[in-house]
Amino acid sequence: MNRLFLLTFAVWVMGFSGCASRSPIPEQVTMTRSELMDKIKGGWAGQALGCTYGGPTEFKFRGTMIQDYVPIGWGDGRMKNLFVNAPGLYDDLYMDLTFVEVFERLGLDAPVDSLAWAFATAEYVLWHANQAARYNILHGIRPPQSGHWLNNPHADDLDYQIEADYAGLMSPGMPNAASEISDRVGHIMTYGDGWYGGVYVGAMYSLAFVLDDVEQVVTEALKTIPPQSRFYQCIRDVIRWHEEYPDDWKQTWFECERKYSEDIGCPDGALVPYNIDAVINSAYIVIGLLYGEGDFFKTIDISTRCGQDSDCNPASAAGILGTMIGYSAIPEMWMRELREVEDIRLAYTQVSLNDAYRLSFEHALEVIGAHGGDSQGDPVVIRCQHPEAVRYEKSFEGMYPVLRRNVNRFVAPRTTIDFEGTGFALRGSVKAADEDYEALVEVSIDGGAPRTVGLPVSMARRSQEICWQYQLPNGKHTITLEWVNPVERGEVHCGELIVYSDKPARKANEI
Repeated sequence: MNRLFLLTFAVWVMGFSGCASRSPIPEQVTMTRSELMDKIKGGWAGQALGCTYGGPTEFKFRGTMIQDYVPIGWGDGRMKNLFVNAPGLYDDLYMDLTFVEVFERLGLDAPVDSLAWAFATAEYVLWHANQAARYNILHGIRPPQSGHWLNNPHADDLDYQIEADYAGLMSPGMPNAASEISDRVGHIMTYGDGWYGGVYVGAMYSLAFVLDDVEQVVTEALKTIPPQSRFYQCIRDVIRWHEEYPDDWKQTWFECERKYSEDIGCPDGALVPYNIDAVINSAYIVIGLLYGEGDFFKTIDISTRCGQDSDCNPASAAGILGTMIGYSAIPEMWMRELREVEDIRLAYTQVSLNDAYRLSFEHALEVIGAHGGDSQGDPVVIRCQHPEAVRYEKSFEGMYPVLRRNVNRFVAPRTTIDFEGTGFALRGSVKAADEDYEALVEVSIDGGAPRTVGLPVSMARRSQEICWQYQLPNGKHTITLEWVNPVERGEVHCGELIVYSDKPARKANEI
């Protein structure tokens, strides 16, 4: 009798546990066309508003939070002023729209090369992973190799994270569809954790259409990321720290800094407080979402006050929340500013926010239909997807930055630089009177066969690094640089050298 009771009780507990752990994602969702449009508009609007709010603080707080006593203003026509006079702030938007416009022109199956070429030949200035990818594409390195860490020192940077919003907005309730789009586009400029930042953001947008709980969105979307990745481990920890410190976002921020503040790949951020790595900046998005508790202002403000890329992070956080609550639920204090700019064409595009709403709505209907839903009627029926992990990738495997040295030397016309380690990245610049000039520099390592590097004067087309190479044997190495087409009053300047080894640098008490 007792054994039968215990067995019955055990079965009941197992069944209850199974129900408790069951995914909250429904098998299908029905919503009117106006409800779908409201959520899409909320996503774009939130992105624009978060970017505007955090814009003045971008990378002014590196390795430190923005304390409560630091005022961050709002209102008084700020958004329109920035749209007109500082349009470069909105790279979060016009970068997304580069890909949206290609999908509109060539369809949802647009070739990766078309997406990459539109991005590489656009008029806007790029930085970090985007700029390295543009340089690669213009010099014949096609995706996905253009984003691979061996070809792109910025592969783990957050560039695709800030550009992936469109993928989730066109894949309502279908995070795996968003991941497929991000596989094609995100590998143009990133790899590994850099790519995961975009996959995760896209998945959160997608799930925000069909879930009304921020914690569920954050947790379910993480299932798209391989658990063995550093990215997954960081976001998992943020969720856990939120459970431990539910009323103290600053404590969670401190825990993030303690464990995840290292920027390994980016030559701008290695061994200094500057951090544009996707891992920790995605953590700041999640901190804003979890501690914002569905409040639009708190979400934006907390994500901004985490620092580092403090316009892009609140842009994604507010976009995800805006998708969940819908455009019609965004408080009036934000809408007054937004309405003034919705008909203004975004820089480097032919598209306004009102146009973006319409384009993403049309693309969402196509994706719904392509994945078994009903997009023809009103209401539409979305066949929801349970998140599946994308493939595992890791950039800079076994690479540890150990030295940052100011070389401060001109290539005139030949110079050598010695270092000891397993890899390096050499930052530098080029100057000449002719803005169309491209310096040709032959680079060789340890007397090996030289390769010619083209370094245009134009920063819009040039790599931020003169050269880099990883996976060298651990030991002493010599970089030889020879400028083969020097011009009068021109210069090729070697700036900082970042050196890597196969193990971390020694601690101070071990020296």
